[in-house]
Amino acid sequence: MTVTGPAHGAGSLSAAIQAGLRGAGMASLSAGVQRLMEAYRSGAAPAAPVLATRRDAAAYAAYRMPATTAATAAAFSQLRLALPGWSPSSVLDFGAGTGGASWAITDLLGGPVRLTLLEQSAEAVRLGQAIFAESASAALRSAAWQAWQLTADKPSANADLAVAAYLLGELSPRQQERLVDVAMLAAPVVLLVEPGTPAGHRRIVAARARLLAAGYAVAAPCPHQLACPLEVPGDWCHFAARLQRSAVHRQAKGAELSYEDEKFSYVAAVAAQAGIPDRPAARVVRRPQLRKNLVLLDVCGGDGRYVTLPVGKSKGEAYRLARKVTWGGRWDDPARPG
Repeated sequence: MTVTGPAHGAGSLSAAIQAGLRGAGMASLSAGVQRLMEAYRSGAAPAAPVLATRRDAAAYAAYRMPATTAATAAAFSQLRLALPGWSPSSVLDFGAGTGGASWAITDLLGGPVRLTLLEQSAEAVRLGQAIFAESASAALRSAAWQAWQLTADKPSANADLAVAAYLLGELSPRQQERLVDVAMLAAPVVLLVEPGTPAGHRRIVAARARLLAAGYAVAAPCPHQLACPLEVPGDWCHFAARLQRSAVHRQAKGAELSYEDEKFSYVAAVAAQAGIPDRPAARVVRRPQLRKNLVLLDVCGGDGRYVTLPVGKSKGEAYRLARKVTWGGRWDDPARPG
């Protein structure tokens, strides 16, 4: 799933990050990135705040902010397809870090939106504000940043959308439940994004169950509200968003390729007052396999089953669409009645 956006999107994000990091030494950035990479790969909830120091915040912006932005953009795009005509005028961004999720959402909306970013790290807020100041978007430049911790009460402001990107993994199981509850109190539409790992998927499955128990309806990615068919040992539901690495990103991470594929898991859910989500007949949950005159689609269907769907050239329009559909995309077979 490749995400592109308006002119103030990925390209200017790289420039804004580079401007915000002005004065940060590459050696310090690289050391901070290595520490963050080790923390993320461990899969364990950190014992101390991840962005406690200026070096931590700078490393996060260089290494994780572009990936967070790309993954959130991909997930938010599917949420909007499930709610035709819906466009949030206000967003609450929980555990915003340096603002990657808010940047993605604002970029895709392309219009005015009121942003409130909640973050406990003063260093992350300082750097996020510097990065947003470089944006062409008035919504980003005027965003409200608030110091907030999960132990506090519900944020004073409500919103149309509550988003938390790559935050659940920094919390204990009890805190994860608390975050989902607070997000539901704050907004009728909730979007949660996590790393596309088995552990990240498990956190999303648990959050999904809590949202369903509270009466929210799943909008994406699931085409149903049944048990996840990929919740089995050795398998998990995840997707990928391709992003271009900036020179700073490559240097800080010690990478050679000009791009990377960010793997992520997510759930988007809506309360009854936000409308009834338009779920597809199925969701493509693996990269499509293209063969001669045949496309194999691994899909999660509306009946809650995971199947491999062969779509041959004889299927006409369905075959044409199957050759274009991407990993994470909606699948509605044109031959299906209705």
